[in-house]
Formats: sequence, C-alpha cells, structure tokens
Amino acid sequence: MTRVYLEVGKTWVFACAIDLPGWCRRGKGEEAALEALLDYADRYRDAVGPVGPVEVGELQVVGRLPGTMTTDFGAPDAIGPWDSEPVSAAERSHLADVLTRCWQTYDEVVAQSPAELRKGPRGGGRDRDKMVDHVREAERSYARKLDLRVPPRTPWAEQRKALVKSVEAGTTTGAWPLRYACRRIAWHVLDHAWETEDRSP
Repeated sequence: MTRVYLEVGKTWVFACAIDLPGWCRRGKGEEAALEALLDYADRYRDAVGPVGPVEVGELQVVGRLPGTMTTDFGAPDAIGPWDSEPVSAAERSHLADVLTRCWQTYDEVVAQSPAELRKGPRGGGRDRDKMVDHVREAERSYARKLDLRVPPRTPWAEQRKALVKSVEAGTTTGAWPLRYACRRIAWHVLDHAWETEDRSP
C-alpha cells in the first residue's frame, strides 16, 4: 500500500506519494491527479529502481491539503502532518538514495538529449542547457530551506554531496521538514527529466 495525499488547488490538484520522493503528478481534479500518478508508476520505477523498503503499490489516500498559489502555478507546495513524523536513520538513508537515483536519471537524460528541445504546445519551454541551469539553481535555493548554504558557482557534484550529507544527518532546523524537502527536490528533478525526454526529437 502506497500512502498518497492530495494537494487541492483552484487550478491543479497534485497527488503525491509520501514515502516515494519524486512520485508526484498533477491533474485537473482529484481523479485526474491520481490517474496521472498511476500513469507514471512505471516511469518512476525506471527512474528510481528498487530503493529501500517502500515499493510502488496500491494507492491509499491518507489526507487532503489546501493548495497555494504555487500549487496553481504548477509545483507541489503543501506540507502535511506526516512530514512532522520522526525520520529514522534508515529512512534518511532511503531518502538520500532516492535523491541520488533521481540525479543519475536526470544526468542520463541530459546526456542523451539534444541542445535544442521541441517547443511546448504554446511555443515555450527552456532548451536543455537552460533547463540544467534552472534545476541546479533551484536545488541551491531548496538547500536553504534545509538551512544549508551552498555558495554560488559551487560545482553541481559538490552541491549534491552537501545535500546528501544534510539529508543523512537529518537536518531539521530549516523552513522545510526533511521529508517534504526530499519530496520537493526529487519531484523537481524528475519532472524536468521527463519533460526533457518528452521534448526531445
């Protein structure tokens, strides 16, 4: 059984797996969000693999949270009571492993993608290198939510190592609870990995 919560905004609803960081999709309504989540189950397995004790299984909706302007902009933003649950050393290791697998998947996708990506349905969207810059800088800003300061122009590999070290140490002094921070970072990485794949010729 996979614990899932729904983040309900005015425009979008996100369905997010609590214990499987990065498996989080949106739709126009609750059923559409859950269907989108299930549609990406195999893709998530391919990206992350069999990491830790939690597997992709039957969905169990354990709660609903009100969305925010960020939700309707297109990013999951709600923090639930489950994010305040204690995080064991084993779970911290699981979270760090999932993040590492997400980064590996993203790097593999980027390496196989052309510099110029197909435009979106409205003619927009970043090309590959601009998207890489965006993902890297977003992670640096996310690190601050864990009370981790990563200086500008820090090599990406070093930035990732610092994030993993912070996760494994169980940092809890930042604005984001650890479980939510990992879920948001993993979602962002995989969302752009899948976007890059879908927009590659």
